[in-house]
Amino acid sequence: MSDDNAAARVIQDLRSLAARSGAGARLPTVRELTARHHASPITVSRAIRALAAEGLLDTQPGRGTYVAASARDAGPADLSWQSIALGPRPAGEDALATLLALPRPGAIVLSSGYLDADLQPAAALGAALARAARHPASWGRGPVEGREDLRAWFARTAGGSMRAEDLVICPGGQSALSTAFRALAAPGDAVLVESPTYLGALAAARAAGLRVVPVPADRDGVRPDLLAAALRRTGARLFYCQPLFANPHGATLAPARRAAVLAEIRAAGAFLLEDDYARDLAIDGDPPPPLVADDPGGHVVYLRSLTKSAAPGLRVAAIGARGPAGARLRSARVLDDFFVAGPLQQAALDFVTSPAWPRHLRTLRAELRARRDALLDAIRRHLPDVIAPLVPRGGLHAWLRLPDGMDDVAATTAAAAHDVVVFPGRPWYAAEPDAPHLRLTFAAAPPDRLDEGVRRLARALDRSASG
Repeated sequence: MSDDNAAARVIQDLRSLAARSGAGARLPTVRELTARHHASPITVSRAIRALAAEGLLDTQPGRGTYVAASARDAGPADLSWQSIALGPRPAGEDALATLLALPRPGAIVLSSGYLDADLQPAAALGAALARAARHPASWGRGPVEGREDLRAWFARTAGGSMRAEDLVICPGGQSALSTAFRALAAPGDAVLVESPTYLGALAAARAAGLRVVPVPADRDGVRPDLLAAALRRTGARLFYCQPLFANPHGATLAPARRAAVLAEIRAAGAFLLEDDYARDLAIDGDPPPPLVADDPGGHVVYLRSLTKSAAPGLRVAAIGARGPAGARLRSARVLDDFFVAGPLQQAALDFVTSPAWPRHLRTLRAELRARRDALLDAIRRHLPDVIAPLVPRGGLHAWLRLPDGMDDVAATTAAAAHDVVVFPGRPWYAAEPDAPHLRLTFAAAPPDRLDEGVRRLARALDRSASG
């Protein structure tokens, strides 16, 4: 029998003995346990160390092994008092945790917000990080705002008058959003968001104590007329927006609306927080420039992350603004975590300034196109009764409109029972949803798995509707 099985038997025996004995009781010796379980002394010692690490056993060299004093309590501690001390839980946390939860083995994942492992440039990133780790200077304390050369790269790609000194490096886009909402608004203030919009932004805004007010968007992005009305009614001075391949619905702000949106923001004396998460995820044609490139007055706060287009572990982003707003962002970042790890910054710079970066983007565009087309084709074949989603010209997701009267949360639960993981549309809305939706990710699985996933989804929706 294997050492692992023998160790498991010893651990089970010792747990049972500890449960029956009082705290401080002496337990059998290594020799006794070796004879009882026909295990080697090394295996028995390993089992004892494991339980000691849990705090169940107290090992005293030269004296023996005892039931630890911390094992005195037979039942679980009563922690119910914490619910009163903590108060209400912030809205949106459960949805975000569910979105990020790891699926069970064998399930087809159509819900992830990250690239499939096969699309991640792991070898190039690993080589860049290995080179960075060999530089002693990268382990030192750098500028709190981040490496100047990395900030300069982000500034160049943003265009316009954005400069390296306007930006600060952050450990991922979600962290940058939390910083922005705290730095640019005060608890109780209104913040406008597209509807629907990224649920991580909704959770971060609510955690900052802000009142989240939705502004409807359509196939051409947020509606400028409704944005103007919301600015007047609420007095909001901050609008969160994803102008390019918006998550979850995939729309890009139409050319005719770009100037109108910026004009409304300027007229209100407000800021527009531009989340440019999908800058490197174009599939059809070249994407329009960021809104910040057309903003001479400093109204646009710009955020860009490398995580979505590279790998979940490359948690490097930049956020910035010109003038006092940029200074507040930089000050707020210091309060959060001082600075991003130097080796990770150096590896990110090495990667995006090497030939591996454009090579990765070319490969990624072709793969995303194949997977997007496979998902849309599977929807047409297996789900003919649903309204065809907007064909996303970039990004990672398709926004599937379900038939009227269908419960998107119940559909998600039914899909999970058929080993396909999807995500309901409801959490992406700051208020009531206009219709039931599912967000399906085409970047998280190869084409054949996408087809099988949609086939399973169709079977789940059919049984859900008939049941």
